[in-house]
Amino acid sequence: MANQQTHSPQFLPEGSRDEQVPAVAASIEQRRHQIFPVLAEHEVQRLLRFGTVRHYADGVRILEAGFTPFGMVLVLAGRMASHRYDGLGNSALVKEHGPGEFTAEVSQLAGRPSLVNVTAVGPVEALVIPADQLRALVIAEAELGERIVRALILRRVNLIESGSGGPVLVGPPGHPNVFHLQSFLTANGHPHTVLEPDGEEDARALCEHYRPTADDWPLVVCPDGSVLMNPSFADMGRCLGMLPELPADKVWDVIVVGAGPAGLATAVYAGSEGLSVLALEQRAFGGQAAASARIENYLGFPTGISGGALAGRAYVQAMKFGVEVAIPMAARHLACDASPLALELADGRRVLGRTVVLSCGARYRRPSLANIKQFEGRGIYYWASRIEANLCAGAEVILVGGGNSAGQAAVFLSAHAARVHMLVRGDGLKATMSTYLIERIRATPNIELHPHTEIVALEGDDEGLQAVRWRNHRTLGESECKVCRVFLFIGAEPNTDWLGDCGVEVDAQGFIRTGDAVTAPATASRSTLETSVPGVFAIGDVRAGSTKRVAAGVGEGAQVVAQIHAYLAMER
Repeated sequence: MANQQTHSPQFLPEGSRDEQVPAVAASIEQRRHQIFPVLAEHEVQRLLRFGTVRHYADGVRILEAGFTPFGMVLVLAGRMASHRYDGLGNSALVKEHGPGEFTAEVSQLAGRPSLVNVTAVGPVEALVIPADQLRALVIAEAELGERIVRALILRRVNLIESGSGGPVLVGPPGHPNVFHLQSFLTANGHPHTVLEPDGEEDARALCEHYRPTADDWPLVVCPDGSVLMNPSFADMGRCLGMLPELPADKVWDVIVVGAGPAGLATAVYAGSEGLSVLALEQRAFGGQAAASARIENYLGFPTGISGGALAGRAYVQAMKFGVEVAIPMAARHLACDASPLALELADGRRVLGRTVVLSCGARYRRPSLANIKQFEGRGIYYWASRIEANLCAGAEVILVGGGNSAGQAAVFLSAHAARVHMLVRGDGLKATMSTYLIERIRATPNIELHPHTEIVALEGDDEGLQAVRWRNHRTLGESECKVCRVFLFIGAEPNTDWLGDCGVEVDAQGFIRTGDAVTAPATASRSTLETSVPGVFAIGDVRAGSTKRVAAGVGEGAQVVAQIHAYLAMER
């Protein structure tokens, strides 16, 4: 059975693949009472004010995968059955829900289409709660809300672990387009399944019907049954309801550009305080921080937490407080002289905001190698998630970089690869990496540090990377290593090119100046995180002088909300 299931949900701590799958499966089984709670009669009565009572005849489709946007459907009388559905016509029973039970999962907080089919089994009386009222419910009913949100998250985890309830990707194993889409979906915590073209009968039939060329892979079957050929990330976002409708005439209180830790913090705090918030992210929530295999110096997590898990929890919080998140969506132009401020998006749409928070982070830096783009996704990676780790199981890999992210990635990959060659241009790691990570790397026998070393050539063909040549700048000696996987963690450049004609002041390196660092004269009192343009703020890694740490970004994301309130008060 050529079925590669996804795993490593964003909401849970990470271990090794062999350890995690049985552990998560066992945990899911042990927590069925949390996944499928049964509400008592008095609890049901408290929820009636949030929805509408409806009646369904036997066999009526209450929810249709890929189509029906909803919040939650609670059974008052009768039974309804939830079935996983993959868009290819395959269906499997998940659960029959009786009185006091409900159907929903975490994306329903944002009103996205259902990932399952739900059908009435006999006559059904149900309470239908729309997404906005579901969010009101989990806030107003604190204890009940906690139980419901926990159930929604665990149901998403269950869908991810079972590799069902989302799009089906069909493509040759190792194909870079398949890899990029799978990486995009995994980074966004979205369930999906990958099939090989000559594997299962459904995949073979699909390929025979569409007869894809080499440039058409992968074929993607959306939950609504539509089929896409080699879709872009934006196509996938539309397929899954991740790109919402954005009214052109709506003026948002806050538009957040970038949903890394800083941007998510702004979204959560601003949303929780009643401001209307739109968050734009061009790839996946969590930004580069989500690539961290384990963060061990973040306050409150003594045993550590993966960047993906931390970002996933923040993303759910943002949805809970009514933040509208558009993924993948990049900002292309900011009209700073408009009132309200106007953002032009990558797809040509325009959104308006009373304030804009720039948390657009940075782009991965590429070494100056002529053919590096040829091997991106075919041996060159800027991210070390479970997907990449599985690709290098039992093989030697190269990791370039000496910062904390590089150290976390090296330790993570060492549990999968036979050997990790860690290349740094300096004398060692002391000047750029936290002590606890240096000690862990020293204690890991299959991590080999190569100081004063950088890659000078990549070798391979259309199938992918085959070998790497590196040079030691002290000895001037060169070595060739037969590796197929190289991980680059060599820092990043500020993502501010799109602000060039806006008037937002940046320093010589392109980082955004704020507060007293702004050289342009202030027309009024300028807040510490406000840029040279009134109402435009900058936080996180993209801000000049910021501390490039997750905790610092989260702190600035919270701090800027108070400054936004002060600005909006003056504008009234």
